[in-house]
Amino acid sequence: MITNALKLLTVSLLLALAGRQACAQDSPPLALSLDQAITRGLETNLNAVLARSRVNEAEGTRERRVAGYLPHLRIETPFAWQTRNLRAQGISLPNSPAVVGPFTSYDFRIYGEQNILDLQSYHAIRAAEQEKKARLDDYLDARGEVIRLVTVQYLNAAYAEARVATARSRVQTSEALEKLARDQRAAGVADGLDVLRAQVQLANDRQNLQVTGNNAQLALLALARSVGIDLGTPITLTDKLAFKPLEPPRIEQGIEAALESRPDYRSLFSQRASLEELVKASRSRYLPKIVVSGNYGTSGQEVSSLDPSGMLQVNMVLNLFDYDRKGERLELESRLERNARQVADLKLGVEQDIRAALLTLASATDQVATAREGAQLAERELQYAGDRFRNGVANNIEVVTAQEALARARDNELNALAQHAEAKIALARALGDTEKVYRLFLGIE
Repeated sequence: MITNALKLLTVSLLLALAGRQACAQDSPPLALSLDQAITRGLETNLNAVLARSRVNEAEGTRERRVAGYLPHLRIETPFAWQTRNLRAQGISLPNSPAVVGPFTSYDFRIYGEQNILDLQSYHAIRAAEQEKKARLDDYLDARGEVIRLVTVQYLNAAYAEARVATARSRVQTSEALEKLARDQRAAGVADGLDVLRAQVQLANDRQNLQVTGNNAQLALLALARSVGIDLGTPITLTDKLAFKPLEPPRIEQGIEAALESRPDYRSLFSQRASLEELVKASRSRYLPKIVVSGNYGTSGQEVSSLDPSGMLQVNMVLNLFDYDRKGERLELESRLERNARQVADLKLGVEQDIRAALLTLASATDQVATAREGAQLAERELQYAGDRFRNGVANNIEVVTAQEALARARDNELNALAQHAEAKIALARALGDTEKVYRLFLGIE
């Protein structure tokens, strides 16, 4: 009986799994544009999500430090059953026992405390506010990096799909040339070596189509993961590789704009402001601290006869010796020095990023023009070689050579288009406000 039930359960699971796979295979592909991919990435990419959580963490730290300047209230209701050793407390009465009791006591009381003057807590709050600003800048920087990452992943997938189309076209051309070789041999114009050479080229092109097809699927998997799409969902890219020129800014203007808008650069200054507030907080440890506290409630030995009582006091606290301040000062001075070096280094890095992006963009623009001219020449070469072979002027070595040259030329063109788009998003990233300008730089309408 149990065996039959297990068999039935196994069959049911297999049928359910098969049905799920069939549904996944029959589901329509997800049409995905570059702009949609970036939007998805900003919402789901792990780097952006983690950066947002650090902003929330910094806000929590600020709230905790603000709490130090807010009133603190608590209620205590102790009930005690006790005995007391009077002699141990220095009380000795004639003809009285040393230990008295037992007796009970009740106390219902509310306690309150409010800092009136606490410069250390005040500067700690200011430091937390600056730290939150730094985390917000880090979050904006992470979103810019996500935009660059998703763009590169999308371009890689588009490049891989374009290579598949090119490889398929090569197979069709090789099939036509292989048929031409067989026809030429039947007509007595070509020999068996020409046919064999055409068949080898056709086999190589078919294998290349399989490899490029697999690479395209891998590129789509990487894109799907980076934008939070289920890896089993088929994807259709709606934006193809295309040349969209961009007028780059001047180097001096770009550097000036980047130093004002780059969030990673601004973050370092916010961190420095936070450290400076912590230095002030450390110095305030030796300044007076004024606290108002008090309590009010009822107490007595019987619940039915409790008498009210309370207290209000102003207390001044002044630290006379605190060796920990020396270690804190050394720690903060080291962090400030490290921050200053990071600012100086990143300033050079900003200039380097912009100069490198502009050089790459100019080079990629020239490569697109050169690659297109090379592709046009390679197409003409293949046409001439085919005509010579068709007319019996030459064998198909020239045809095979022209096929390889055309394949390289088309791949160079696709590669140049992808590099040009990557150079534009790299320039947007180097300038700073990536989220505001990426549509303009990538030509997204």
